[in-house]
Amino acid sequence: MTDRSGIFAGDDPFVIARNWLAEAVESETNDANAIALSTVDADGLPNARMVLLKEIEDAAFVFYTNYESKKAQEIDQAGKAAFVMHWKSLRRQIRVRGLVDKEDGPQADAYYTSRSLKSRLGAWASQQSRPLASRAALMAEVARITARHGTHPPRPPFWGGYRIHPLEIEFWADGAFRLHDRFRWSRKDMSTPWEITRLNP
Repeated sequence: MTDRSGIFAGDDPFVIARNWLAEAVESETNDANAIALSTVDADGLPNARMVLLKEIEDAAFVFYTNYESKKAQEIDQAGKAAFVMHWKSLRRQIRVRGLVDKEDGPQADAYYTSRSLKSRLGAWASQQSRPLASRAALMAEVARITARHGTHPPRPPFWGGYRIHPLEIEFWADGAFRLHDRFRWSRKDMSTPWEITRLNP
């Protein structure tokens, strides 16, 4: 039994994560849902980049991207990913490590449709992570896609979501004199119960 209370209290880590994110939305200047997503390439060399977390489900974390991007290729190859979500205004962060699968169905369609028209057209126009001759070339492609798809572009077949199923979630909060509070929720697989451990700062 750990001595969890206050912001760490609760029996469901996804509820805690949603509560922390809701607080951050009220205090962060920009993009409270930004996460630093980490993957590894075929040689085991890590990569990290910022993406926007779009949903905290009952058992997973969801974000969207181009399936032909570097991050997507590395996720598909490894089947695993990690991220950290840090809020300077709250002095808190959440770290997640887990297994990944695609969200390529109606949920991805619904999210794509909810985006602004320019963002939807941009998803078609960008060959994410690949070389680009110039900004002008990109804008010319946006114009071509706009002429082709108009105001109702369908979701591109190369664009959709990923769902991270965590094997480990760590909640961290700043403490006086750098004596921070850290609680790790971990499990061996999706069918085993969480083990909660307080960690040294």
